[in-house]
Amino acid sequence: MYLPNDDNGDVLRRMVEKGDDLARSRNIDFSVLFADESSAEKFAAHFRSLGYEVSVKGDYPNQDFPWDVLVVRNMPASHEEITNFESLLQSVADRWGGHNDGWGCFSGPS
Repeated sequence: MYLPNDDNGDVLRRMVEKGDDLARSRNIDFSVLFADESSAEKFAAHFRSLGYEVSVKGDYPNQDFPWDVLVVRNMPASHEEITNFESLLQSVADRWGGHNDGWGCFSGPS
């Protein structure tokens, strides 16, 4: 399996090395940071309206962007799908000055 030489590819390679089946669907948490609560809540409302599980917390340890919005998507850990969803998140976050802060999931053999 080819995984590009980028941040997402690096994470996915580590998952494969630990025995993860990337084709297995699982909840993946995508983090998007905002400078203020209002922007975070508007972004969160957009993705809630699309049916995603979303949470908002104002305790992220980045003084300039303390509002962390987690958007959960159930999907295989595919490089293409993760990268495409991050692009979608960023395009919406741009409306309110937010930025992607990565993704994570529970992994392991299926």
